[in-house]
Amino acid sequence: MPKLNVCGDIGLKIARDGTWFYEGSPIGRKALVKLFSTVLRREDDGFYLVTPVEKVPIEVEAEPFIAVSMTREGTGPDQLLTFTTNVDDVVPAGPDHAIGFRSEPNGGKAPYIEVRDGLTARLARPVYYELADMTVETEAGPGVWSSGEFFSFPMEE
Repeated sequence: MPKLNVCGDIGLKIARDGTWFYEGSPIGRKALVKLFSTVLRREDDGFYLVTPVEKVPIEVEAEPFIAVSMTREGTGPDQLLTFTTNVDDVVPAGPDHAIGFRSEPNGGKAPYIEVRDGLTARLARPVYYELADMTVETEAGPGVWSSGEFFSFPMEE
């Protein structure tokens, strides 16, 4: 594999609300954002857009994607929860796409789902509230089922 040309910062950023920016201006074309999202990679030292010949750093304020909707099929351990992101990725929660929580600077916990290759989507507030309404209590504590996996919710401290 040929060595990639690592470019300097060209002013790409993904804001906390999922808006993509170039040199401080929002990228208004969803098709362009979706295209960029297909070459987005998370590496140990940050996020990059990676093509066969170039690697461009991109600032990500929180999670790179937002889960904007969720569907539910079934109930209990056989339940399937499927999330759709702001770039139209469709992600079934389960062993390959875990639901989790990250600590926030304000001390709270932000819910997310693993999308692909270490990239995650933060759950939009309405999606999180919908998910929270589905919680069940088990010996492991509160959480939700999807694809036979149980995802625990963090306890308030």
